Amino acid sequence: MLKFTDIKRRNPEKRDVLKRLKDFDEVYELLSDNETSRQASRCIGCGDPYCHNKCPLHNFIPNWLKQIASNDLELAFKLSNESSPFPEILGKICPHDVLCEGDCTLNDTHGAVTIGAVETYLNEKAFENGYKPTFPKITSKKKVAIIGSGPAGLSTATFLLRKGIGVEVFERAAKGGGLLTFGIPGFKLDKNKVQRRIDWLLGAGMKLHLNCEIGKDKSFEDLTKEFDAVFIGIGATKGKTAGIDGENASNIHLAMEFLTAIQKRNFGLNIENFIDVKDKNVVVIGGGDTAMDCVRTSVREGAKSVKCLYRRDENTMPGSKKEVVNAKEEGVEFVFNVSPTKIILENGFATGVELVKTELDFSTSKRGTLQNIAGSEYIENADIIIYALGFDQEVPSFIKESGIELDKWNGIKTNENYQSSNPKIFAGGDVVRGADLAVTATADGRNAAFKIIEFLK
Repeated sequence: MLKFTDIKRRNPEKRDVLKRLKDFDEVYELLSDNETSRQASRCIGCGDPYCHNKCPLHNFIPNWLKQIASNDLELAFKLSNESSPFPEILGKICPHDVLCEGDCTLNDTHGAVTIGAVETYLNEKAFENGYKPTFPKITSKKKVAIIGSGPAGLSTATFLLRKGIGVEVFERAAKGGGLLTFGIPGFKLDKNKVQRRIDWLLGAGMKLHLNCEIGKDKSFEDLTKEFDAVFIGIGATKGKTAGIDGENASNIHLAMEFLTAIQKRNFGLNIENFIDVKDKNVVVIGGGDTAMDCVRTSVREGAKSVKCLYRRDENTMPGSKKEVVNAKEEGVEFVFNVSPTKIILENGFATGVELVKTELDFSTSKRGTLQNIAGSEYIENADIIIYALGFDQEVPSFIKESGIELDKWNGIKTNENYQSSNPKIFAGGDVVRGADLAVTATADGRNAAFKIIEFLK
């Protein structure tokens, strides 16, 4: 440890751009055995580690870094999995540069420890050496229903199963994993890694009901009668629009519609409305990680050109910086400080978007107050326009009919115990807090599981 003055920060290698654009395989390679140990040895072992505090799961980061630096893979694996239900997945998809690594003590001077890459390596290496997450047999007579198999749902299931409590998960899609399976492209997360965790949970006693939509294929009322507690983790999947004229054109799409259709195609599943961007001029409006997923998917799908339009500057983009770098490497063009004002239509078909240039006033806000520049309007031509402007909570009929109290944003209201207005019904993740990170939903799922365990006692 404490070798940060001798060893420079090193990121994992990336596959060659020309090769990775031909498929949806993961971009990043694993660090080598020796390099992982070297990178872990850079940690200074803070007494009150900022990385641990900034992580929504409060992972024991310095502890497992120390064990990797000491070549104790088994202990590092146990520490990594103690607080996280799927660290090898979050090690790939978390925006580490704004979470643990962003708050690393070394970040501003010598470069943060490559926490995410080490986390991924130690788990994959552990699996390779035969280590697996362990679960007791189902020992409790109590059983819990979980609606949604995304990060929050799978996390809740993991920690309940660790206590020997029976779990049944109800998922409306044809495969489990939610956002991890259908919303995040394969070049960021290999879907076999998601299925591996699901398979381990199934082996631990979890029952998974696919193509089962609550309120349609099974009533919520029956669910509450059959189970001792229910956890709702259905996320926030309703895409936001810009609220401008012309956006109902048939060639304007929401990000999740686009990404989900591509992933379904990659799985060989039936697709009702596939969005074909091949040889098209694609414009993506938005600046977060979902926008990066859309532009990077578009170039892999053979788009003629791909532009990302964002109303602020590059420094104030909300997503992970490495995703912007990857997108630029892959040929995406970024247009900053522009905001859409209307869609240009010809015979009901969108041919472009009118934009107004913007500027940021930092005199009243650290992030800058957005202002339009009068008379700066111009038109950006496009064949396909994709909105990646964030997500709102959906309110399924079963929630409306159940009488569960909602907040003004249509999120489920919960108390400090993750309980809704019906104490038997728990909720967490985006369906409560609004669109947020996968790791935040994961933390909600874990914490809700702990509260459910107390409730069942």
